[in-house]
Amino acid sequence: MHVLQLAWEFPPHVVGGMGRHVAELAPALADAGMRVSIITPQLHGGMIEELLTPNLRISRVPISPALGADYPHYVANVSRHLEQAADDVRKTLGRFDVIHAHDWLTAEASGRLKHLWQIPLVATVHATERGRGCGHLNGRAAQQINDQEWLLTYESWRVIVCSQFMSRQVSEYFQTPADKIDIVPNGMGVPANLFVGTEDRLAFRRRFAADDERLVFYVGRMVSEKGIHILLDAWPQIASAKARLLIAGTGSYLNTLQSQAELAGLGEQVRFLGFVSNEDRDKIYQVADVAAFPSLYEPFGMVALEAFAAGCPLVVSAAGGLAEVVRHGETGLIVPVGNAAALADAVLECMRHPDAARARAATALREVRGSYAWDRIAESTISVYRRVLGEWQTGIWGK
Repeated sequence: MHVLQLAWEFPPHVVGGMGRHVAELAPALADAGMRVSIITPQLHGGMIEELLTPNLRISRVPISPALGADYPHYVANVSRHLEQAADDVRKTLGRFDVIHAHDWLTAEASGRLKHLWQIPLVATVHATERGRGCGHLNGRAAQQINDQEWLLTYESWRVIVCSQFMSRQVSEYFQTPADKIDIVPNGMGVPANLFVGTEDRLAFRRRFAADDERLVFYVGRMVSEKGIHILLDAWPQIASAKARLLIAGTGSYLNTLQSQAELAGLGEQVRFLGFVSNEDRDKIYQVADVAAFPSLYEPFGMVALEAFAAGCPLVVSAAGGLAEVVRHGETGLIVPVGNAAALADAVLECMRHPDAARARAATALREVRGSYAWDRIAESTISVYRRVLGEWQTGIWGK
């Protein structure tokens, strides 16, 4: 089976969970015997044509930067270039059996290619604009994005989402029939121990905290729906246990968060790291006492799986998919959304009872190795492809 995947993120351009999902899923599909061709804009480097394995080819489409243009309009213009690139690949490598589109950014291109080639379309909805707006569409651009999300779900033969929470959102926001939606969770690989010994581990940890201090870690995009301001509100209570907070990531909300920390007098206890490499991120997980993710909106929660995979004790809010990934008291602790006092209590619980926290982390690590391995996620995705192709072949287009 030859699958065309359209995605706006693929290494070296990865912004959030969608880019990491595509980057891990595509090789797993190729390893399982699928032929996969990915079309993606060339936004931050990478070769225009790249053959990663005999079954996995990447085509990056050179495009001009947005330069302040209306973003949905810019995306629509780029879509034409993606379509042309996809058609060029098809002429070179042969027909595709299925198109797999990722999020609204690829809605127009994938829909037009579906009709041009008369082959079925599968879409993965990673998040929704209305969800990011806590149920609201804030402005004209948000409405346009919502319209593209609806279009993608309408044009798709099957819609893949990562959680029951997202399944409910897609049904509610776009009137997508529940029996058209498949739930396939995100996956996670387990990193190796990145330290050569105890002294190496201690030396790395001492870059951030003294030996008698606890270390709390947050990593993710600096945007309001991640709830980092709730963690800063909780910090004065947590800091009574002699702790340091590391906040890693970049984004539009960063300056606001830094100002909040300054005004609260947290400068000595809170450190903003900015961008960190995947290796340093995983090292910090491996030396931290707690990872805390107080999201207000979270379709799935890849960060929870990251913490699981690194064996790091975890505290999360009950937002969206996080409450499905984490089992309270078994693989982590869950607190009400937006509740700084409850968040502080849970982080302190992990610090005061480290053996119990590490036992939960060990259970979570076993779960990642079993339920969230990428080969299992690829198998579930291939099952969707085969169902779609089988149904299509019995219809008008397949005859």
